[in-house]
Amino acid sequence: MDNHKSISILNELIIINNDRVEGYKTAYIEAEETDLKILLEGFQETSEKNIVALSGAVRHLGGEVEEGTRATGKFFRFWMDFKATLTGNNRGTILDSCEFGEDKALEAYETALDDKEALAPDHIGLILAQQAAIRADHDKVKALRDEAME
Repeated sequence: MDNHKSISILNELIIINNDRVEGYKTAYIEAEETDLKILLEGFQETSEKNIVALSGAVRHLGGEVEEGTRATGKFFRFWMDFKATLTGNNRGTILDSCEFGEDKALEAYETALDDKEALAPDHIGLILAQQAAIRADHDKVKALRDEAME
């Protein structure tokens, strides 16, 4: 196991979770229905918990925890704001944007798991558990999006 590589992988997941938190804050502002706002808050909490666990793992390895978001995350939030302006905060459009973000989060977790030899077994377990939680959020968003688009 390479500590520097592990720290880098874990920090990438922290950044994608920071993107999720900020994206769901944006979606929450754009949403009008109470049920959707509650759901979005729950998704944000998923990532906040992920960040805490990942940050602990990075610190345990002696690393510095990354803060902030990626440029692509900022672009995604801008695009979500822009689309909401054009569509009048349409539920289906908000959920469609959220699903796009969830796809990117799942891709980041897949990429992290592609480099298992750089990770300790407990880090792999942490990443798999978080990936499962994000996949569950993704599936909820997709189902609601599909329902809203009917």
